[in-house]
Amino acid sequence: MDPTDHPLRLAQQPEADALLSRSPLAALTGMLLDQQIPMEWAFTGPYTLAERLGGDDLDAHEIAAYDPEAFAELCARKPAVHRYPGSMAKRVQQLCRYLVEHYDGDASAVWRDARTGDELLGRLTALPGYGTQKAQIFLALLGKRLGVRPEGWREAAGAYGEEGSYRSVADITGPETLEKVRAHKQEAKRAAKAAKAAKTSEKR
Repeated sequence: MDPTDHPLRLAQQPEADALLSRSPLAALTGMLLDQQIPMEWAFTGPYTLAERLGGDDLDAHEIAAYDPEAFAELCARKPAVHRYPGSMAKRVQQLCRYLVEHYDGDASAVWRDARTGDELLGRLTALPGYGTQKAQIFLALLGKRLGVRPEGWREAAGAYGEEGSYRSVADITGPETLEKVRAHKQEAKRAAKAAKAAKTSEKR
């Protein structure tokens, strides 16, 4: 089997992508970390954490019960799992505690029996650290890359669910699509900046 033959290629590193592809908790954690840092860094984080915890996967029960200071140190150790390892360590633990409390620590239970896209979106937005946009992107990732497709999933994911779009991590299948997504994000930033400048000049 090709070592890079995984549904998810977000870390752009075979071992990390293999973990993301087979571990629901790793995928949820990578999505949580995906802010204010390059995507590859964020989605390598779960693999880095698993290695430091001495296992081949993440365990929600273990992380939820981990001493907060020790877990923050684990996240901050170089290479750090995030630019802000302390605050993100808290968020990862909050996510795992929520999963333990509501899903007995089974991350896949968040989507396993969801009947509709709206129901799944509601479950995702209820997760600590998941706003509407992050939840829609993850919903699109589940549908496009991992075959989780409850009725109406594309509609619930909004623009991120559109077929043939290159808006988010849900559309990345390798280096070429990664560049397309990056280009789309840069264009969106430019457009937002231009709109803001136009609005400011109108007020003058």
